[in-house]
Amino acid sequence: MKNLKPVMFVQGDKQFYRKNEYAQTILLKALKEGITDPNEMRKVAGLSTVADVYRTLDKLAIRREYHDALARQGVSFDEIIGGIKDLCENGKSDSIRLKGYQTILRSLGLDRYEKQEDAGKSWEEVIIKATADKEKVKALDGEFEVYSVDQPDTPVEEKERQVREAELGKQLYAED
Repeated sequence: MKNLKPVMFVQGDKQFYRKNEYAQTILLKALKEGITDPNEMRKVAGLSTVADVYRTLDKLAIRREYHDALARQGVSFDEIIGGIKDLCENGKSDSIRLKGYQTILRSLGLDRYEKQEDAGKSWEEVIIKATADKEKVKALDGEFEVYSVDQPDTPVEEKERQVREAELGKQLYAED
């Protein structure tokens, strides 16, 4: 029997303990492409050292062994979902059935319902609603200066160029 150390995934700032599933996926793709040089794998996965490459590969191996062990023991997603469904349908109490349904909803990402008030509205409607608030208008009242903008004269060369481009456009898109 092999004496394998467990991989601890601790929440924290240190890269050493993170799951780094993204880097694992990139390394798997690199291995499928035939990249086996650790330095090249480090560059591709964006890892800082070769030791990080080996550590990530170890996490992959342990994850694979874990899933193989689950399969050998007959534990599959079908069995887990079937068990939860059985609890939902045949639970002894309402609280057990409710927890089963909550577990299924949580796994689907539907455990929280957040009302989105601005859903379906255009950005213009949101701005109009925000500026229509009387308190906001009162707070902004008097803060803006009214000023006029003097349009600069267009140079003669620019006017001529615009006329040439307009004529060229008419020639290109003229209907026959």
